[in-house]
Amino acid sequence: MKKTIFFTLVSSILLTSCGSTKQITQTTTPVQTKPIDNYWQQHVSYTMDVDMDAAKHQYKGVQHLVYTNNSPDTLKNVFYHLYFNAFQPNSEMDIRSRSIEDPDKRVNDRISKLKPDEIGFIKVQQLKQDGAAVKYQTEGTILEVTLDKPILPGASTTFDMVYNAQVPLQIRRSGRDNKEGIAYSMTQWYPKMAEYDRSGGWTATPYIGREFNGVWGDFDVTIHIDKDYMLGGTGYLQNNNEVGFGYEDEGKQVKPTKEAKLTWHFKAPQVHDFTWVADKDYVHDKIQVPNGPMMHFLYKKGLEENWHTMEPKAVKTMEFYSANIGKYPYKQYSVLQGGDGGMEYAMCTLITGERKPSSLSGVVYHEMAHSWFQFLLASDEGKYPFMDEGMTSYISDIAKNIIEGNDKDDPTQNAYSGYYYLVKSGKEEPLSTHADHYNTNLAYGIGSYNKGEVYLAQMAYVIGEENLQKTLKRYFKEWAFKHPTPSDFKHVAEKVSGIHLEWYKNDWLETTHHIDYALTLEEGNNTNLTTVNLERIGTMAMPLDIVAKYKDGTLAYFYIPLREMHGEKPNPFKQMKSTVLKDWDWAHPTYSFTMPKAKSKIEFVVIDPLNRMADINKDNNSYQTK
Repeated sequence: MKKTIFFTLVSSILLTSCGSTKQITQTTTPVQTKPIDNYWQQHVSYTMDVDMDAAKHQYKGVQHLVYTNNSPDTLKNVFYHLYFNAFQPNSEMDIRSRSIEDPDKRVNDRISKLKPDEIGFIKVQQLKQDGAAVKYQTEGTILEVTLDKPILPGASTTFDMVYNAQVPLQIRRSGRDNKEGIAYSMTQWYPKMAEYDRSGGWTATPYIGREFNGVWGDFDVTIHIDKDYMLGGTGYLQNNNEVGFGYEDEGKQVKPTKEAKLTWHFKAPQVHDFTWVADKDYVHDKIQVPNGPMMHFLYKKGLEENWHTMEPKAVKTMEFYSANIGKYPYKQYSVLQGGDGGMEYAMCTLITGERKPSSLSGVVYHEMAHSWFQFLLASDEGKYPFMDEGMTSYISDIAKNIIEGNDKDDPTQNAYSGYYYLVKSGKEEPLSTHADHYNTNLAYGIGSYNKGEVYLAQMAYVIGEENLQKTLKRYFKEWAFKHPTPSDFKHVAEKVSGIHLEWYKNDWLETTHHIDYALTLEEGNNTNLTTVNLERIGTMAMPLDIVAKYKDGTLAYFYIPLREMHGEKPNPFKQMKSTVLKDWDWAHPTYSFTMPKAKSKIEFVVIDPLNRMADINKDNNSYQTK
């Protein structure tokens, strides 16, 4: 029997017998947790005023920043990100794009060809700390600041900055005049204080084009721009009666003005970034999510039909993630046409909008999930890209499967296929690799998204589906509005399941070890006695689910825990006879056990019939008797 037919048959039998375990429950009881001991994070409070000259695509900015050092360390320096400086010929982003073997097609060598009025820059004109000038210098996309007055543990200080900037022609995520004609995609547009955190100090890394990190805090942003532009983005609009946008207090009369510019005033509490978009031809739709936020949609005129198809699904997506991860805590969320694909930001996402309805919905499922994985569970995207991309891919695949009614038994299987392709390519790198330092975009993309998704899907295999669902809820409960690391997530899963998982975190995230098991049978003189011989060929050890089917249709489940787990998962096949065998330690490459007597002869035996374990060679995972 061919392998594909065989596994389809086995999965069908098991799912019919036991029911699919891929459906995430819609509601669960919240877990009450205590504050995390010895945890600290920095805090910022920005007040920014920006005057935009749209004719020149330049702006002048004034920034007042109150910085609180909650760390146990005395800080003698601080660092700001100046992301727009990346969009200049010979920048690190430019050189990296032209030297990597498989450059991002959106970038290629476009930066090297930018003209002076097309480049991006942020030039700091003045910087003071508590009213006194400080020394600073610009190094690429980083502003290095030497403090005359160190910031003591627990102390706050104030920085006042004056700067001017130019919006680059849209190359990657940020910029003006993207390929769909959106005037301004203003992401990572302001001098942004770098994070100083408990997992490694300053994250003052250059902008190469990948991911971001930010300090939790509050934003008060005022933008002056020509009055024929419509804006949207992070935060709550404070002066709708002046601009007539309709975020709040709809129905109030808009004050007439003879001024050439309008002033837009936003406030955003408890976020770690601030993004805005602007265009003259935006259509604005609003939908109130039941027991949730107001959702705003900004897109170009002429795209109404496709966007109106997507918008109700976006509402269902918001409800799904709130039910299965944690309640979305803000009062608004915006889906904004802009950028160069899809990218997550605080309280909003930017997506390209000239898509078919299925593509629009697909990108929204993914990008909205980032509001949980990274913008609420604010992992460092550079250090741990799989924590936002992989976890987002996992939950968005499940959300899409349910909301679209696709009825797939396992919507994560495409991620497994991508991982197998990466392994065969020979270009796999550990998921602990910094996002900017992967040797290829292939390894970064498939690793962070697909292998990162398998990390969660396979964890359900290790600790049980229900335990993974509880883990996601408790992870949100304990780590929302903080900066979790892989160890923090692992520790939550251990508390929920009672299973040790350091071995799993180490092998899957920090190495390129692979899983490969083989199974053979030895039938004795008595045909009801059968020895199952197992061999671990791969370098990564795993617990094993083994199912036997007898000629009379009886199914039996055998579970071999991994010794390093120091625990056992619940029986995933509740309607099937279960036998827990002696655990298998990592050092021994082989393991054997004898099947108990049965009324009829064994028909076949298979390892992991639901294909949850990422075994790179499934040809040797089953045995069918003659």
